[in-house]
Amino acid sequence: MNNAFLQAIKARRSIYALSSTLPVSEDQVTQMITDAVKLSPSAFNSQSSRVVILFGEQHQKVWDIVKYQLQKIVPAEAFDATEKKLATFAAGAGTALFYEDTEVVKSLQEKFAAYADNFPIWSEHSTGIAQFAVWTALAQAGIGASLQHYNPLIDDDIRHAWQLPESWKLRAQLPFGAIAQSAGEKTFIPDEQRFRVFK
Repeated sequence: MNNAFLQAIKARRSIYALSSTLPVSEDQVTQMITDAVKLSPSAFNSQSSRVVILFGEQHQKVWDIVKYQLQKIVPAEAFDATEKKLATFAAGAGTALFYEDTEVVKSLQEKFAAYADNFPIWSEHSTGIAQFAVWTALAQAGIGASLQHYNPLIDDDIRHAWQLPESWKLRAQLPFGAIAQSAGEKTFIPDEQRFRVFK
């Protein structure tokens, strides 16, 4: 069966070797990210996901912040490897910062008290879906990316650098750019360990 959606998912891989040359314009990338997030489902159509899209020097600033914070906690003898890893992210063209707006979550908890405990969980579902949608859309355009999680270590510095609302909770960072080196073969555990079908 030829399923275009499954083929799109197959194309989405963690690409760590990035370059700053994009196969499409920054405006087109911005529109792709915007559309992917807007079209992603969320509990009660809450639309709680927020995204900060950074290019050029603004993108570089993210990885300078990550480096600065990691220098405080990574032993000096191990920092060379860390610095090289961060350089692969900084070598890209941009970074998408994924947030969830906690004010939206709190509002839903108050409005629908019976489900109050579930809304933070559903918020995590929403951001995960949005991240996956953006990542897949970029892959379809020939843009490489990898999902990173340096939060909460960098949260305060990032918030201050771009004057972001206190209610926005950082969930992930997606550095992206041209694919300098393709991902290796992806392996899978046996299906019988993951799936059960009853008819």
